[in-house]
Amino acid sequence: MKNKERLLNIVEKNPILIQVFERVQELGLESYYVGAGCIVQSVWNELTNRPLNYGISDIDIVYFNDSDLSYQAEDEMITWGKELLSDIPIQIDMKNQARVHLWYEEKFGTAIKPYQTIEAAIDTWPTTATSLGLRLDHTQNWTLYAPFGLDDLINMVIRPNKSLISEAVYNSKVKKWTAKWPELEVVKWDQE
Repeated sequence: MKNKERLLNIVEKNPILIQVFERVQELGLESYYVGAGCIVQSVWNELTNRPLNYGISDIDIVYFNDSDLSYQAEDEMITWGKELLSDIPIQIDMKNQARVHLWYEEKFGTAIKPYQTIEAAIDTWPTTATSLGLRLDHTQNWTLYAPFGLDDLINMVIRPNKSLISEAVYNSKVKKWTAKWPELEVVKWDQE
């Protein structure tokens, strides 16, 4: 079975994620993905025979709307999304990736240029395995964006994506994840 098929089979087994994928369509977002952790951790859980939602602290919904970069516009979308998904038992985290440059330096100490697309944002996420986004359209077709492929995800390899994060951020994520999934193979920061 190919990696994409394997990923989709795992995601489709998770009723919570399927509800999110189906309902988020109602937000009318043109450019969005459900991304990173909740998908990656569902895969790790399946591969290690854990409950599918084990260790998932939030569900990331990322979108790109550069027509209104105000906090108010993003807050309204977040409020709407959380209301739409209020019965989902996992915290929903929504972010307009077109606004990230406005707060990133204050939070992480590094200034970044504005992203031009949602995919450009995903390209900078912390690891090769977690740099992915997935969405389901109204015709039940999946769109996957995984700039580093899926091999590291399926093989449970954590490898840094150094395009934006620091070694400290990477090591913090590695520590958190290996505490929950000790089976992970970790590529050290200086090995890449």
